[in-house]
Amino acid sequence: MSVLKPEKDYTEDANKLIPEAEKLAKTDVQGAIDKLLVLEKQARQASDLATTSRVLISIVTISKNAGDWNLLNDQVLLLSKKHAQLKQATTKMVQSVMGFLDDTPNLDVKMSVIETLRTVTEGKIFVEVERARVTRILSNIKKSQGDLNAAADILCELQVETFGSMTRREKTEFILEQVALCIERGDWSQAAILSRKINKRYFARKPKKTPEEIEKRRKAAEEREKIREPDEAPLEIDDDVTDLKLRYYEQQITLANHDYRYLDACKFYREVLDTESVENNPEQLRAVLARVVYYIVLSPYDNEQSDLLHRIQTDSRLSLVPVESRLLKLFTVQELMRWPMVAEQFGKHLCSTDIFDAEPNLGRDSQSYKRWQDLRKRVIEHNVRVVAKYYTRIQMGRLTQLLDLTEEETEKYISELVTLKTIYAKIDRPARLVNFAKPRDADDVLNEWSSDMKNLLGLLERIDHLITKEEMMARILPTRTEKSKAR
Repeated sequence: MSVLKPEKDYTEDANKLIPEAEKLAKTDVQGAIDKLLVLEKQARQASDLATTSRVLISIVTISKNAGDWNLLNDQVLLLSKKHAQLKQATTKMVQSVMGFLDDTPNLDVKMSVIETLRTVTEGKIFVEVERARVTRILSNIKKSQGDLNAAADILCELQVETFGSMTRREKTEFILEQVALCIERGDWSQAAILSRKINKRYFARKPKKTPEEIEKRRKAAEEREKIREPDEAPLEIDDDVTDLKLRYYEQQITLANHDYRYLDACKFYREVLDTESVENNPEQLRAVLARVVYYIVLSPYDNEQSDLLHRIQTDSRLSLVPVESRLLKLFTVQELMRWPMVAEQFGKHLCSTDIFDAEPNLGRDSQSYKRWQDLRKRVIEHNVRVVAKYYTRIQMGRLTQLLDLTEEETEKYISELVTLKTIYAKIDRPARLVNFAKPRDADDVLNEWSSDMKNLLGLLERIDHLITKEEMMARILPTRTEKSKAR
């Protein structure tokens, strides 16, 4: 947006007329405004931005000081619709009126001013940031009144990610607030969609700046602010986004827990773990480490889960949570872990947290009991994989004994793992046998036969070579009889 060069400078006229109008407003508000409107028209037609802005601000200030809020609303609407009104002047007027919101005598007046500002800023890019901030205030009012749906609808209509004149930090704050409102009203799908608008790379650790670098950046920001166009984003100074990072991942963990996406929740906790404020707080560090372990063992088994499980085990900080470390180790060794033993050794400790609950207690988080059942399921699945590794065939009675399950439960867990292609198994019910040996197809048999034939031919060739060697040695060396005759 380019600023037009003024055809005439009305600064001196404004310096003289504005004080006179403010004095006149004590007795005749409308007369003072009419007097300023004459100067406003002259300055506007001459493209004198500085004077036009001063006059607009003076008019709305006089209306506000007179306590006539209806007059203020009317003047804002009127001035914004003036022919060829300067955009920067309108922006400054809107910003000035936004500062009056805290001085409104009651909520009804405040709402009327907010609606006026939303009407004036609707569809105008040069005041998109101001519209977003006013809308945020309106949303907070609706939320305080208990109308959560209206608050979410009002705030979520903003597409702040497209605003070029808003700082990245403010955009992130807006989106986080939108997601929080959607979660609070139970709109999980919308919350997940909105959260994808935030780029996680924004939260990556940045190298610390020296005080000299910070001061240099601050001065650069001040210089840029003097010449910045309204549709340009200001230069950001603060690089610390730890508070936004923690809010973002807290919301992501809530969304993951709602859908029981344990592996995603584990990854989000690992991101929280890689935060300086958490690393420097031993209590927080232990709590996050424990949750990393809980959610990785709760995650269904696959290649990604197995890889992350072993990488977490190598973390030296696990010594801070010895109980969780022992639990994690049980899932990394190819040995059976009986569920009664696991429940006895770890149950009391796990259920003392807000993650697990051994009883379906309605007074606590309803998901806690579900997670406890899922932990039992993961232990059983681990045991089935161990049995499938060491046995090719096993009797059903012996298998149920090893898994501490009934035959019906055993069939269910084996069927689920076969469906997920984690193991291969076939159950012979009449014979009460479970076969874990995977049948080989014709290609496998042929490849094995070819390999065996190759090894056999290699052995025959070696034997032939050794026989030939012995024959040659026998021809060279004289026999014992020939030696005796020579003597």
